[in-house]
Amino acid sequence: MTRWLVTGGGGMLATDLVRVLDGADVRAPSRADLDITDETAVAEAVNWADVVVNCAAWTAVDDAETHEDAALRINAPRALAEAAGRKLVHLSTDYVFSGEGREPWPEDAPTGPVNAYGRTKLAGEEVVADHHGTIVRTAWLYGAHGPNFVRTMARLERSHEVVTVVADQHGQPTWTLDLARQIVDLVNAGAQGVFHGTSSGATTWHGLAQEVFRLLGADPERVRPVGSEAYPRPATRPKNSVLAHGGWAAAGLKPMRDWREALHDAWPEL
Repeated sequence: MTRWLVTGGGGMLATDLVRVLDGADVRAPSRADLDITDETAVAEAVNWADVVVNCAAWTAVDDAETHEDAALRINAPRALAEAAGRKLVHLSTDYVFSGEGREPWPEDAPTGPVNAYGRTKLAGEEVVADHHGTIVRTAWLYGAHGPNFVRTMARLERSHEVVTVVADQHGQPTWTLDLARQIVDLVNAGAQGVFHGTSSGATTWHGLAQEVFRLLGADPERVRPVGSEAYPRPATRPKNSVLAHGGWAAAGLKPMRDWREALHDAWPEL
C-alpha cells in the first residue's frame, strides 16, 4: 500500500486530500505536529512515505509584504524538497505570474510575481524543481474546511442588502475536493512536471459572488461590480490569474471540470 504524507494537515486542501485517500495509509501532520523547516523532523517523516504532498504554506498574502523572510521559510520548503526529491508534489500558485494580458497562462510561461507572496512561492517552485519534484499551481480555492470567498459571500448575502465585489480580477474558482482528486490521479499516473490545478473556464470575483447569490435563490444584481482600487491592499493582486491546462493532456489526464459545475456540486457541503 502506498504511504502518503500530507503536510499542512487540518487545512482546507489537506483535509479533502485525506478524504479522497480514505482507506490508504496516510499521515497528515499539522504545522504543530511537523515543522517543515526542521530538517531532522522532515527527514524522519519523509523517510516513512512513498508520496509527499506539500499543502503547508504561508497564505497570508498581505502580511507577506512585511514578513517576506518568514513567508519564504515556509513557502520555499528546502528541507522537504531535499528529503523527498521526486516523490514530492508541491502546491504553488497563480501569483508566480505577473497577471498581465488576457490569455490563460501556460505552464511554461515566464514568471514575474508582483508581490512578496508570489516571490516566496516562486522561490519554492525553484527549490522543488532543483530536486526534481512536481509542482501543481492552483488558485481561488474554496471548500468546506476553511474560510474562503464563497463562504464569505454566502454569509454577506444574509447580512447585507447590497455587496460590492471586485470585477477586474479574473481567475478560476477551484473546489479543494476536485483538486484533491486531481492530485491523486496525477500521482497514480506517475506523471511529473508542472501542472495547473484549477477548474476550467474563468470568471471574476464579481461573477463568482453573483453565482453564489443565485445558488442561495437571491438576486445576483445585489452584487455590484467595482474596480480593484475600491479595496486597496498592501499586496498587489494580479488582474489575470487564469491558468491554461496543457500539462494534463501531456500526462494523459483530463483537466478539471468547469468551475460552475464544481461549485454547484460543492454547494451542499459549503
